[in-house]
Amino acid sequence: MAETTAGRISPATDFKAGSQAGVSIAIGYFPIALTFGLLAKTAGLSIGETFLMSLVVFAGASQYISLSLLMIGTGIFEIVLTTFIVNIRHFLMATSLNEKTPEGDIAAKAVYSFGLTDETFSVAATKEGEIRKGYMFGLVLISYASWVVFSGVGHLIGANLPKTLQESMAVALYAMFIGLLVPSMKKSVKAIYLAVMAACFNTIFTMGNILEPGWAIVAATLLAAIIAETVVYLRGRKVPGHEE
Repeated sequence: MAETTAGRISPATDFKAGSQAGVSIAIGYFPIALTFGLLAKTAGLSIGETFLMSLVVFAGASQYISLSLLMIGTGIFEIVLTTFIVNIRHFLMATSLNEKTPEGDIAAKAVYSFGLTDETFSVAATKEGEIRKGYMFGLVLISYASWVVFSGVGHLIGANLPKTLQESMAVALYAMFIGLLVPSMKKSVKAIYLAVMAACFNTIFTMGNILEPGWAIVAATLLAAIIAETVVYLRGRKVPGHEE
């Protein structure tokens, strides 16, 4: 194995190890990115816009949410705010991962943190030992390339589908959301409560013409999260075994 004179693994070797670790992520992104490209075509995005969204955003759940909001005519501010709320967890992920990285290299961390997704975080967090920038760049680059390329491929495929089939693809967007939600619901009861509460609030705000569709989603998400966390906090303050 190539090493530096100081006995440390070289950046090139780190990059190779990261790339190899990212292959499984790249393969996993293939069907999801392909579906995103198909749905982007259905939502009316051009291939350039589809590529640009994947290049700049690189966040599967946020991109799917953005598509659904675009299809109902939501404004840009509501879309940005909604995707920000969805991705707040990345602050915690980045803080956790920073504990395994060397001190310094702030510029490098700022660059590869852009590619921090649930999948890249899981692979990096479970890696034994220190995580160096070469490894992270390799891990992120191959995952990022897969997402961007297959998003474009999906759009090209969607452009060549019959019109009736393109229109029916809109249903797949809701199926994808269900697919993203179900695994979380299986692992956590709180996720079920959050989903049900957010759906109920959104229905009330929308059907009652209280808020515009975009703002209804934002308000419902925030309200459900606040209520759920308040309940958890209040339960945590109770002293076990204490009775009046």
